[in-house]
Amino acid sequence: MSTRGSARGPTEGVVYIHSSPAAVCPHVEWAISGALDTRIDLRWTEQPALPGQLRAECAWSAEPGAGARLVTALRAWPMLRFEVTEDPSPGMDGQRFCHVPELGLWRACTGANGDIVVKEDQLRTLATSSTGTEAFGYRVDQLLGAAWDDALEPFRRAGDGAPVTWLHHVG
Repeated sequence: MSTRGSARGPTEGVVYIHSSPAAVCPHVEWAISGALDTRIDLRWTEQPALPGQLRAECAWSAEPGAGARLVTALRAWPMLRFEVTEDPSPGMDGQRFCHVPELGLWRACTGANGDIVVKEDQLRTLATSSTGTEAFGYRVDQLLGAAWDDALEPFRRAGDGAPVTWLHHVG
């Protein structure tokens, strides 16, 4: 797998394709392969939460920023439900991306333990733009991606125990 000249060293992450039409699966593999600069073959299984759809997972290792490239590549198919995580690395926050067709894309920074990190400017905006406790709660839910978690949870549970493809950096 290419490191594309990164001086920071590799980081790791996971791509979860929670649902994909069978006809799109080869395109998803090509998109992931292109974003990570290595050939992959995912192990697709039925998605019990949405009959007729398939699911796959892939752990990856690449240079920081690869998670965003993966998301850019996967957004070419707006019918996909997917998540991409990228672990923190020296000098870089981790990231979590979720995509649900009805909601679009959500992104947040993550800490070393995987928790969502809410940044200072986000807190300032929240404090100055929220009027009342209901509005405040709604904005907090937006920052934490609550609607995306709610939409994806049935797909996550349906995938427990499914096979994972592991991609290792060969340098």
